[in-house]
Amino acid sequence: DPVPPLQVIRPEPCCVCGSRIRFGKTAIKCSQCQLLLHTKCREQCPTLCTPRPHHHAWPREGVLADFAPSTPPLVPTLVVQCVTEVETRGLTETGLYRVPGAEQQVREWKRKLLRAGGVLPALSSVTDIHVVCGVLKDFLRGLKEPLEEGTASPLTLLPGAATDIPDDAARDTALRHVVSKLPPANRDTLAFLMLHLLKVSHSPDCKMDMLNLSRVFGPTLVGHSSANPTPLTIMEDTPQQRKVVACLLSLPPSFWRGFVETEQENLVPM
Repeated sequence: DPVPPLQVIRPEPCCVCGSRIRFGKTAIKCSQCQLLLHTKCREQCPTLCTPRPHHHAWPREGVLADFAPSTPPLVPTLVVQCVTEVETRGLTETGLYRVPGAEQQVREWKRKLLRAGGVLPALSSVTDIHVVCGVLKDFLRGLKEPLEEGTASPLTLLPGAATDIPDDAARDTALRHVVSKLPPANRDTLAFLMLHLLKVSHSPDCKMDMLNLSRVFGPTLVGHSSANPTPLTIMEDTPQQRKVVACLLSLPPSFWRGFVETEQENLVPM
């Protein structure tokens, strides 16, 4: 028998549109992450969610797996919430991810989100969407290892091998193999981010094509060729880091979806 819809007793905001769900109205709650939304907003809800963990503060720094949920897809809730907020109200902003947010607000919100652990405050109260973008970039930059780690990851081979293969089909095959061998949390989060950045690149208002996005995210997502890079190494690695991200963005969305989309429908009436 179908479970009856949830009836709201205390007015709460819809996690999709932000409007209050009034007393006595029916609503839908996600069985995985407990997000509450209007029944009419179901189609606009992000397809990816993660089960809500017990409340505990995240570490100030760590490897990506330290922030990931215990069940797949292994994408940190902070990343999911930032991306969801950007896609909800940021895809009409020119220079998304290129225009910086206020540095102090970025630091404050990152600190607030890390203290909150898995139960994050709503980012809808952040007026400037560029601040949300800044929080996401700063979180990724602050990881102990880049998303695509240099010396400790198969992606060490990317700059000198996969991305330099002249034949497009052979290069794509090599890239797919390398990505599939990443640690699960790195692989799933990379896939989630690539799908997001492809949406940004396709927005005419953002004016952020794949080349611009690879310039912004190359140093953030891709490690260096050595564990302790010198200033010269950092300068020499930058073009390769951009090239890696550009090549990853050239892979079809269907490849990335295979890592983050689940067969089970997460949203069910409560």
